[in-house]
Amino acid sequence: MRPSLVISATLLLDGIFFVLNLSVAISGGSRAVLSQAVYTVTDLIGAVMILLGHRASERPATPQHPFGRGKERFFWAFTAGLVTFSLAGALVLVEGGLQILAPRPITDLVPGLLTVAGTLASSLGSLLVVIFELRRDGETVESLLASDFQGMKTIFLQDVVSVAGAGVALVGLGLVRISGQAFYDGLSAAVVGFLLLLTGFTLAAESRALLVGRAMSEREGREILDLVSDYPFVRRVVGMQSMMLGPEEALVTLQVNFLDELSTDDIEIHIDQLQQFVKGSHGQVRHLIIQPVSLQAEPTRGTSPPLPPSRPRSRERPERPGDGPSAKG
Repeated sequence: MRPSLVISATLLLDGIFFVLNLSVAISGGSRAVLSQAVYTVTDLIGAVMILLGHRASERPATPQHPFGRGKERFFWAFTAGLVTFSLAGALVLVEGGLQILAPRPITDLVPGLLTVAGTLASSLGSLLVVIFELRRDGETVESLLASDFQGMKTIFLQDVVSVAGAGVALVGLGLVRISGQAFYDGLSAAVVGFLLLLTGFTLAAESRALLVGRAMSEREGREILDLVSDYPFVRRVVGMQSMMLGPEEALVTLQVNFLDELSTDDIEIHIDQLQQFVKGSHGQVRHLIIQPVSLQAEPTRGTSPPLPPSRPRSRERPERPGDGPSAKG
């Protein structure tokens, strides 16, 4: 996926419809239209934050940040989720509640309906851009939601909530026009505010888990364990820990018991080979630490997923560079 393209499209559309919604909300007094203005401006701010996180995460590793800055994406997605959804949701919910308790007359309903309809069309367009980018990369909405791409996930959910919110606001204004009751205007704004709050808390909780060091998925961890456990000169994997450093970056540590007949030099050769195998088959493993341990070693705290059983076996001593008939002179 091309994050810059998705974010740029979001910024452009949000900027246009913020001005339109705010102008109509001020002139007509509709809280439903105001909810769309509030949401579009916070969506605009959120998209800028996600773009900042994407740019910051591309900075190279330094002695102060030896594993890179991939978690910048998690931090800015967390911040964008709070600003875009939680703060905007609280403001819109309060405004909607005030309109329900003390309804104010709404004028210029037709411009309001047209503006909200335009916001709905814009949100659908932005949503289609994200879906197109997903299909371009051979992915699906399900894979995006299950991934650690918090920035793109936030933008996708922003578009989904924007479509739902604009639809609710459009229905609310339609009911006001039919019944003449401004109560429906406040009700629709309150519903939009509730949707924003619910989505914001969900995203914030998920981003928080990644910020504090969530492990790889159990499926990916099991694949790595199986790969290492099937290596001929490994008796058992005693422990494994992992941590996501970014949407496509992971740190993995393994405590491995090698066969007893291997020398220190042999073990070093096999550690190098295992690192090549694991990194070659799992591109997101950017940092892999393999620690040789005894079979009696206790699994390191936090080991996950469940480790495979020990497989006592014997293998001939492996050939090292320089061994063999050609090296005997």
